[in-house]
Amino acid sequence: MTKKISNSEELVLLMAEAVKEKKGDNIKILDLRGLDYAVTDFFLVCEAQSSTQVNAIFESIDDMVKQKLDQDPFQIEGKEEASWILMDYVDVVAHIFKPEAREFYRLEALWADAKIKNINY
Repeated sequence: MTKKISNSEELVLLMAEAVKEKKGDNIKILDLRGLDYAVTDFFLVCEAQSSTQVNAIFESIDDMVKQKLDQDPFQIEGKEEASWILMDYVDVVAHIFKPEAREFYRLEALWADAKIKNINY
């Protein structure tokens, strides 16, 4: 029997593909669905080596999700600084970090109770 993929799972996997397309690093999916205090179903966390790459990953996620699922982010934060862009799709939140911002905010440690899946190429 094949397990049915939820809409939020489909969205986070599509986002991961968009990140890989732009050569994002250290991609992780944090599954928050089992946590009582979770604000969303999933976090997608990834790294980019420059502000240019942060913006390229942002555009890739935005374009791919719009094209394949006809969804726009509910909210976007950090686009001007491009050190950490947050894309909130309600059930899935993408975090695109430069390495120093990721180290500073340490989302994986903050949400250590989540199931974490590493996405490799």
